[in-house]
Amino acid sequence: MRPVKGTYPTYLENYISQAHGSNLHEALTASTQELLKTLSSIANDKGDFAYADGKWTIKELLIHISDSERIFAYRLLRFVRGDEQQPLPFEEDDYAKNCNANKRSLKSVIEELIAVRNATVALIESLQEEDLNKTGKTAIGTITVNALGFAICGHCAHHLKVLRERYL
Repeated sequence: MRPVKGTYPTYLENYISQAHGSNLHEALTASTQELLKTLSSIANDKGDFAYADGKWTIKELLIHISDSERIFAYRLLRFVRGDEQQPLPFEEDDYAKNCNANKRSLKSVIEELIAVRNATVALIESLQEEDLNKTGKTAIGTITVNALGFAICGHCAHHLKVLRERYL
């Protein structure tokens, strides 16, 4: 089922609302299809394009999606496994500044993002139904595993929309 308000911090509403599907499996499937379709539409020579000064390049944006998905999936894993320690927050601009996108090919960035998504799919598909209701604490509040999975999908959808509207 879709996450209900109160099972996640309100900050994540924007992301969760952008995930499609009535359950996490459907949301992950739809998100992966959208991801692959969008990645296939990026021209090879556009990786270093930014739509304005001070904005991330396409490669930086894709690495941001990978980095965030890894961090969200790590949190999800901790919560499923019963780790009660609160994971630390991260500063996305620091990650982008240090990702070395300008030294990588667009192809390698895309391959990495697909590998990250495949790992996320494997993790989420390994969960049992009762795992989805487990909770964990983040710097912005308590969240269920189910809501965190939807946030992964919605975060990706958010950035793919920006990519299509402003970069492609």
